[in-house]
Parts: sequence; structure tokens; C-alpha cells
Amino acid sequence: MAPSRAGASALAVALLAVVATVAAAGGGHYRTTASHGEGANLKVYPGAPAPAPAGGSADQFRGQARLPRFAAPRRYELHLRPDLVACTFSGSVGIAVAVSAPTRFLVLNAADLSIDRASIRFQALAPTEVVFFKEDDVLVLGFAKPLPLGVGVLKMDFNGTLNDQLRGFYRSKYQYKGKTRNMAVTQFESVDARRCFPCWDEPAFKAKFKLTLEVPSELVALSNMPIASTAVAGPIKTLRYQESPLMSTYLVAIVVGMFEYIEGVTSNGTRVRVYTQVGKSSQGKFALDVGVKSLDLYKDYFDTPYPLPKLDMVAIPDFAAGAMENYGLVTFREVALLFDDKSSSASTKQNVAITVAHEFSHQWFGNLVTMEWWTHLWLNEGFATWMSHLAVDSFFPEWNMWTQFLDSTTTALRLDSLEESHPIEVEIHHASEIDQIFDAISYEKGASIIRMLQSYLGADRFQKALASYIKKYAYSNAKTEDLWAVLEKETGEPVKDLMTTWTKQKGYPVINAKLKGNDMELDQTQFLLDGSSGSGMWIVPVTSGCGAYDTQKKFLLKLKRDKLVIASQCGDRKKGANFWTKLNINGTGFYRVKYDDELAVALQNALEAKKLSLMDKIGIVDDSHALSMARQQTLASLLRLLYSYRGEADYSVLSHINSVTTSIAKISVDATPGLAGDIKQLFIKILQSPAEKLGWDPKKGESHLDVMLRPLLLTALVQLGHGKTINEGVRRFNIFTHDRNTSLLPPDTRKAAYLAVMQNVSISNRSGYDALRKVYRQSAEGEERLRVLGILCSCRDKGIVLESLNLIFTNEVRNQDAYIVLRGVQIEAREIAWNWLKENWERIWKTFSGSSLVTSFVNAIVPLFSSSEKASEISKFFATRTTPGFERTLKQCLENVRISARWVEGIKSEPRLAETVRELLGKP
Repeated sequence: MAPSRAGASALAVALLAVVATVAAAGGGHYRTTASHGEGANLKVYPGAPAPAPAGGSADQFRGQARLPRFAAPRRYELHLRPDLVACTFSGSVGIAVAVSAPTRFLVLNAADLSIDRASIRFQALAPTEVVFFKEDDVLVLGFAKPLPLGVGVLKMDFNGTLNDQLRGFYRSKYQYKGKTRNMAVTQFESVDARRCFPCWDEPAFKAKFKLTLEVPSELVALSNMPIASTAVAGPIKTLRYQESPLMSTYLVAIVVGMFEYIEGVTSNGTRVRVYTQVGKSSQGKFALDVGVKSLDLYKDYFDTPYPLPKLDMVAIPDFAAGAMENYGLVTFREVALLFDDKSSSASTKQNVAITVAHEFSHQWFGNLVTMEWWTHLWLNEGFATWMSHLAVDSFFPEWNMWTQFLDSTTTALRLDSLEESHPIEVEIHHASEIDQIFDAISYEKGASIIRMLQSYLGADRFQKALASYIKKYAYSNAKTEDLWAVLEKETGEPVKDLMTTWTKQKGYPVINAKLKGNDMELDQTQFLLDGSSGSGMWIVPVTSGCGAYDTQKKFLLKLKRDKLVIASQCGDRKKGANFWTKLNINGTGFYRVKYDDELAVALQNALEAKKLSLMDKIGIVDDSHALSMARQQTLASLLRLLYSYRGEADYSVLSHINSVTTSIAKISVDATPGLAGDIKQLFIKILQSPAEKLGWDPKKGESHLDVMLRPLLLTALVQLGHGKTINEGVRRFNIFTHDRNTSLLPPDTRKAAYLAVMQNVSISNRSGYDALRKVYRQSAEGEERLRVLGILCSCRDKGIVLESLNLIFTNEVRNQDAYIVLRGVQIEAREIAWNWLKENWERIWKTFSGSSLVTSFVNAIVPLFSSSEKASEISKFFATRTTPGFERTLKQCLENVRISARWVEGIKSEPRLAETVRELLGKP
């Protein structure tokens, strides 16, 4: 991985001899405008640096954010020969390059490759200098005189290693006929195509690709396009693939291994397949069904057909992300693609549906129309997140996906209330910074503001405008402002002015609502969890309802202060006991609301009288939790509000209640240890009734949401220390250990039982722990193995926690699954985990620094603390160990620790907290 920019100047510029060895990641400061033709013109955009002079030295290209634009690829002819035994590969590439301005240089990306200098030619010209800037992954080819303008072909030979870093061209292990074998897999997003072949590795440099692979004859070899021809010569076959349409390098894909498949066809004849390890293809049926339906839905929604002749899905055993949307060849973790009725949970079924729909939507938003630069990543990920909910809600309306979507909004609101958040449109200065923005801002906040905009514009107008955008920028690149311009033109609404306030600045507002006569006074302030007020101002699409949902009002809050005349909306209801008014109806807006006491009491009464929608029940408790954390509201008042939910039975609402109660239970350990037990008892009182109604055993004909609610509640009760639930979980687990097919412990409730077992585990009483490890080793199902991994650290015993953490360094746990082990660490074991992290950091860094997985270690352990002193200690430890790859993540984690410390101090100073807890516990 590239070193930090602070250390860049110390690196020597490598003048490559006969073989140029190339290593690690890079980025851009120019823009190309692609069109359908290979000879698309290059245009200079305002603010872009001028083309490099024809002369000068190669050093002018060092440390640049992006590649220069005086030359751009039009077409790649790529030939690769992977060796799955030696775990190496060799290759050659011929790139049709359009030179559009006088220059004697060609500047492209390469990393972790050995390039044969003698093979490098541009047309008939050999370079006189070959310079590699390792810290930037930039390869500069200097020629004796200026290159001819127009299109010429750049050729070179190279070789590399099928690495174990889950990026670039890498190896994954699988079992076939009892033996461990290697498959070759690519993962190029964001900047790792350069680890497979020299290329212009930026999204704006779209080109066509024609691939040839030489592979063992018995293996399946897949790429973006169908095979055009096959030639077999003994043990090796040569596969030539059809030429691709214009696409970015990060979407090129190759998979070579032993697979079987099932297939389906869309309404207009597109072939869709699911490839799995031999013997698992039946587990791909559900994903195949969702995939075929998704292609048909998106074709109609965007009014644009899927442009490729096929779309394959492949389950990969070793895979860092959940899935990757490569054009025509989508790769997945096995647990994100495979579903088995007998061994998979309802939550896995839903996750498979969402993941497939997400990746398939990228075939339009991302692949057909691609962001111009990583600053606009949200155009890919925000839309795919939003579209996946739209699609799955269409396929499975009973799953109530738009209510569940508020999970995404809540996640984004939490991250975006940090000072260390970032705008949706975030400046990227170096390739090493890109992975950090694949976060809740680009995904969940992006999706949430799309939902807000759709609500404001109306579903039909929004859909038609999106279809126009897709058609206008097909096979090209777009920036955020390009989308706003189309939406504004198609709808006549001030979309750019409205949405720029949401994408170009970080954060969001809290709207303070006060009743004054017949008016509601509104005041917007940037909301920050540390209790401070930021300087941000937004144009806010405000929705309001009064006493019922048939009197909704919409208006744009453009000023810091304004007022809403509610007399006409509320009428006589304002005088009666049924009066209530609610802002941000159904949580369509990306903001929080703080009500004055009169409005808050009225809303709580409406809640208890069951007058509010499911989405508004979620919004009220989530806002109150955030306001309590920011010390703008007492914990006592939050507990009173939570008690109003004690009769709730909906999955989505109780999921949010559980998140809030878990947060409070954790903070109470530090803030009020003497009261922590009583607070847990109060939460048991709230959750026990719906849990007992559902019980442990599934009921015939029950809904998908009830099937998901059962494990949520049982797991919550175990974590709260509810003895009856723990004992029942242990009882069922003991039966399960002797009969893995028992109906007493189906997949959905196993996590609760496993957690129950871990509550009493210790080094001297480890039979339950050993039994769980046995389940892990013997299970062939990825989901079951992850289920066990996720609870092995869920105890207080130091020996067991350390033994579980150290599994990460063994062959028992795949690198991609390390973060699952970390998830189980409880607050009581945080010091054990932190000391382990410090002692093993060098080993962790060596093993995981090549991927984004290293941030998961920081994310899982650091936020468990809640003191300023610990924040200082952690900051000091990482002071000499931080790189751009996880610097933002670390800062966010440390800010969360300090926010928790501040919340602790606020809770300690509440005079009536204990009285409130006892009062609520004493209620019938």
C-alpha cells in the first residue's frame, strides 16, 4: 500500500532497467468526456490544469491527484495467463491511445507488476526513459521527441502475483473433491485494475476491452462479455471474449475456477446465470429469481435496456466486500448470494435480495453512466442503495422495505452528526483516500437525500427525469451537477439550489419547533452530537401533519428561522385532547426535530394512543436518542418515551428500540454503574411481552417480519441478562449439539442460543465454547460459520476472549471474516481487546493493510470506550501508525469516544434519573 504523503519525498524515483518493478495505489485532476465512438474528443473543463508541455522532466507528474489528460485510452487488447498452482500471472496489453496535445510522455497507472522494459513500444517508438513513482502508482514513459497526434498503440508485456490481499488479481481458496484449490478472481474497485495490467485507472478514462485468457482446460473462465471463440491445446485452452462497450477499468472482471451454474432469461432475452462451487448451485435459485426480476424492473424504470448480452453472478469464497457490480459479471461473498431454505435465516434471504438488487441497479447507475471522479461516488452507491429498496419493495411488498429503509437513514444521521464527517461530494487528493469514502455518507446519506428529493418532486416526475439522465449520459461520465441540471430541466423545480446544500457541505440540521399561538416557529441549526452548533444552513423540504395523516403540508424552509401557520391545517383539532403535530412525516427528510415541551407531550400521547405511523414511531425515538446523546434532552425523558413503546409488535420499530436500548445499556455501565442493572430490567420489561408472544418456535404461516423479529428480541433479552431466556437458549443448544437437525433450533434462533451459551463460558468452564467451535469447524454453510464467529468474543473471560481474537491469525478464519470476530467484543472486555490490538498491531497491519479490512479493527474496538483519557491514550498510540487509508475512520472513532464521555458526564448530573427508573419499573 502507498505510504503516507508525509513520507513520499523520501522515496526514490525508480528509473527502471530491463524489468520495471511496480507497486501500490494512485488517482486524477483532469476530466475526459467520453462518447460512443473510439475517437471521442477530450475537453478541458474550467479549473482543470493545462496540458503538460511537450518537454520537461518526468518529475512533473509526481504527486498529482489525477493523471494528465493529454493522452487517453480508447481500446485495450488484454491477454492474461494465470498460473493457479504457482499463483502468478503473465500478460500483454495493447492500448489504443489518443494523443490530443503535444507531449513526449505517456502517463498511466501500474502497481505490483513487473514490466518488461524491452517490450514497451508506442507505435514503433521505444521509450528513452521509464520512471515509476511508487507512492502514486504512476508509470511515466518518456520518448525522445513529441508523439504524433492522433491514435497510436502502446504495447508492453508484464507479470505479477495472484496475491492474497483480496484486491487486484488475487487468489481465493476452495474445496473440490476433498482437495484445496485456488481460483483466480479480480476486485478492481476502486483503484486496483493497475495491479492486474498497466492502464489509465480512473473512472473518466472509459475504453473498450477485448480480453483473451489462457487457462487450464477443465476450468471455467468468466469475464464481462460472453466467449467469442475457444481453442483447446492439450491442458490449456485459449478463450477470446467479445469486445465490451465503453467502460471504466474498475469494472473489468475475470474469474477462473471450478464452477457449476443455473440460469434464467429476462423478458427480452438477456441470459442471467448464478455460478457457485460444485454442489451449491441450488442455493443460487433465489438470487437468480431476484436478478431476473431486477433486470426487467430497471429496464422499465430507466426506460433503457440492459446493454450487455449476459449477466453472471459468481459466489467467491474469499471476498472483501459484500459484492461488486462488474459489468456483466457481478461477484459476491457466498453469504450475500446463496440461500438455502433449510439452513439460511430470513435475514439472509432479505440481504441476498437487497444485495442482488443493489448490484444490478449499478449496471445503469455506475456502469452505463459512471461518476466522473470518486468525489461523485455517491451517484453510484447512493442510487444503488435507494434503487435496491425500490426493487425489493416491488418484489416483496410484505417485507415493508421502506420502513426498514429508515435503518439506512439512522446510520447516516449518526455518522453525519460528527465533526469528522465529510460532504457527500468529498474532495479526493490521493488514491489512498478513496476507500474511506465507501461509507454511510456515500451509501446511506446518498440514498436518504434521494428519497427526500423523490418525495419533494413526486415519484412519477422523479422517475421520468432519471430516465432522461441515464439516456443523456449513457456510455459516458457525469458529475453531481449534471444530474441536478437534468432533474431541474425535466421538473422545473430549483433542484440545484436545493440539493447543493445537501451534497457540498457535511452535516444536517435539527429543526427546533415551538408552538406560539396559531403558528409553529421553526429554527434550523446544524446538529452535532458533541453538543456544539455548526454553521451549516440548508434548504429543507419540510413536511408536517396535524392530528391525522390526511392534512399533510409541504414547504421549503430556506431561512434559519421561519414559521408554519398551523391553524388552517389543524382546525379545531388544536383545541382537543387529540391534538398533535409532527414534522418530517414518515422520515422522508434528512434532518432531526426537537419539539418544545407542549408539542413533545402531545406527540407522546399520540404515540401511546397508536395514532402514529410506523415510520414516525421510529423517527421520534431516534431523534430523542440523538438529542439525549448531545445533552439537549435528559436520559430520563428518553426512558419515559421508550416506555411508551412497551406494547409495540412491529419488527422495524422494535429493531430501532433495540438499538437505542443497547446504546443506553452500554453507556450506563460507565455513567451510572449502580443503576445499570435496573436500567437493563426496565428494557427487559419493554421487550419481554412481544418476545413471549412470538416464543422460540416458528409458527406456521407467520410473516417474514415476525420471523426476523423473533431472533432480534431473543438476542436482546440474552444480552440484557434475562435468566429465563438464557436458560432456554442453553437447553436448546444442548439438544442441538446431539441432533443438528432438531426443530428446536432453526437457523433464525441459533444466534440467541449461541449467545446464551457464551454468557457462562470461561477458561475453567469451556465446554459450551468448545461445542460452538466444533459447530464452526464442522459446518459447510458460510452463514452458520459466521454466526458462530460473531459470538465467540461475547463473554468477560480474558482467556476466552484472547483465544477467540487470536483465531484471526489462524487458517481457521478467512481474512475477509476477521471483523466478524471483532463484532462480538462486549463492553466488559474492551480493555482486553484494546491491549490485544496494541500488542498485535504490527501483525494486523502486515496482514490486512493491503485492503480496507484494517479499518474494521479500529471500528470494532475503539468506540467501546467512553472517557477522554482513553481517547487521548488511543490517539497517542496511533500518532505514528496512521496512514491516509484509515485516518478518517480513526478520527471518527475518537470523536465518538469523546461524545460518549460527554454523555456520561451529562447522565451523572441528572438529579431524577434513579427516581424515573424506579417509577417506570414499578408501573404495572
